[in-house]
Amino acid sequence: MWTMSESDAENQSLDSEDSPENGGAPSESEVRLVHAARNGDNDAFGELVQRYERRVLKVIRRFIPDLEIATDLVQESFLRAFERMDQFDPSRRFGPWLFRLAVNLTYDHLRKVRRRGRWALFTDAGEDRAPDPAVADPRKDLDLSQEVQVVLAEIPEAYRTVLILRDLEGFCTSDVAAVTDRSEATIRWRLAEARKMFREVWERRERRAEKTRLSQGDT
Repeated sequence: MWTMSESDAENQSLDSEDSPENGGAPSESEVRLVHAARNGDNDAFGELVQRYERRVLKVIRRFIPDLEIATDLVQESFLRAFERMDQFDPSRRFGPWLFRLAVNLTYDHLRKVRRRGRWALFTDAGEDRAPDPAVADPRKDLDLSQEVQVVLAEIPEAYRTVLILRDLEGFCTSDVAAVTDRSEATIRWRLAEARKMFREVWERRERRAEKTRLSQGDT
């Protein structure tokens, strides 16, 4: 009905034409689909899935690059939305509400992973310890996108979400506010703080990597 296969996910364009970041009131077609879906029309909900699945997948993969896990979370996000359609206010835009569900599910997954001890690199409490010269710099095995993921993982959740949605995905401030259920003023402040955090973490990692390289060069 409204499932997305892994092969579909792999072939999806990253530039969705159904972007939710334009602000304003919901379109007439979206209002029609939402009303129909709330009345049990599975085909209407399927159309909503088709409109948003590519962008939901892209956003989730900003947090979790693994395609299989991200695809599963996309499915779970739409299932959660389908189950909660009666709770959705049809006078509001469907996109921000859907993305809030998706982001929350994504963080739920990441918390479970972290509790199992399989969280991303460089997130230990001992981050500020001096590097061990005997240990090779693991950053050299990371490409730029992976390095960005590692740095993002060190930024607190509330700030990371704003940074990803606003700067990486291009959501407008009002939509970031709607997704996170915060005021636009709060989003602007968090964005400034998140950019500062990102720069500080990046520069700190650069300094640590340079110390490691110098230490290895002296041996």
